[in-house]
Amino acid sequence: MPEFYPSIGEAVGAAMQHNIRLAHGTETSGSDKALQVHYLPHPTADAHFVPGMIARVTETATPEEVAGVVEEVNGALVGVLPQLTELVAAAADWTRVRLAFDAPHHHPAFGTWTRLAAAHGMLRDVQEQLEVAADGIAACPAKRTDPRHREMVNVLRTRELLDDILGAGAPPADRNPEADRQRAARTPSPQAATQRTPSTASTAERQASTPPPRAARTR
Repeated sequence: MPEFYPSIGEAVGAAMQHNIRLAHGTETSGSDKALQVHYLPHPTADAHFVPGMIARVTETATPEEVAGVVEEVNGALVGVLPQLTELVAAAADWTRVRLAFDAPHHHPAFGTWTRLAAAHGMLRDVQEQLEVAADGIAACPAKRTDPRHREMVNVLRTRELLDDILGAGAPPADRNPEADRQRAARTPSPQAATQRTPSTASTAERQASTPPPRAARTR
């Protein structure tokens, strides 16, 4: 394996492929065969690619911009989430034509179909939740609130993981993130999103809560 990779994500991916080949006996430990690493472009390369949409949801983005990104994700024709839902449905239907109930207590294919059907139902529920959430985002206040209001709400995004693995390398040193965000916001979406009243500030940030320090015991 090469000693250096441009990002942690590529290094992890190469190591995983290397271990899989060793486990299946298709590669020896001393093999010099080049490993194929799946490359993902930097988030700024495509504003409508998922990493690009994540990069557009910044603290300085307006409620209108964030709601537009959610609508892109959930769009019926080209949205990422509906496409993922259809993919899971296709996998469930593929399993369906391989069901067998001859054995009274052994139905592995049915167990797999059940899991895929459950995942499909969850994804449909997520779509419904996002439809409501998009309206809620657009109605959020434009101005950020005092930090004390978010102390009890956890941050959900794993920024380090997404920025490194999905980013596939650091952005150029002379790049202006705010200019990139504004440029992405002006880029027409592949889907005609619902028009909303423009706003001029950002959506509220979620920040991890820190429990108060435990008092020292007295003897």
